[in-house]
Amino acid sequence: MLSRSAPHDHHQRVDALVRRWLKERQELIVLMLGLGDEELLRQGKAALSGRVQAFCQGLMDYVSAGHFEIYDELLAEAESQGSTHLDEGRKLLARLQTTTDAVIRFNDIYDGPEDEEELAHLAHELSTLGMALESRFEIEDRMITLLHERTVRTTA
Repeated sequence: MLSRSAPHDHHQRVDALVRRWLKERQELIVLMLGLGDEELLRQGKAALSGRVQAFCQGLMDYVSAGHFEIYDELLAEAESQGSTHLDEGRKLLARLQTTTDAVIRFNDIYDGPEDEEELAHLAHELSTLGMALESRFEIEDRMITLLHERTVRTTA
């Protein structure tokens, strides 16, 4: 038999995981905004290319953590607590696919030594990616609220 503290312990573990992941999201946003820094652009192609590759790595790490760790934990927590929002959480998860496709497309273009033509389109590609990430973050925040924060309120 599980102890009474088991659900609470699980929630605390998921909470720490989500907090760490949201901190990574903030760092990712800072990296993305830094790609438009005028000083970086003046430093030349090599400096910009290195920063773009670092951003791509952070972007893929963030998305991978979501897909292979965070979303599963959120769904498992909601399921273990008998949440009535599980189906809605799964629908939200499915909606993330278009934003995942946008992330992969960006990564395929820029995760490697870029040529001048690719770098010339970076501002446009970042704008397109930024819109996809905004949508993704809204969906993720909704999942956290629905599956994690509401779970606490219903079990507290």
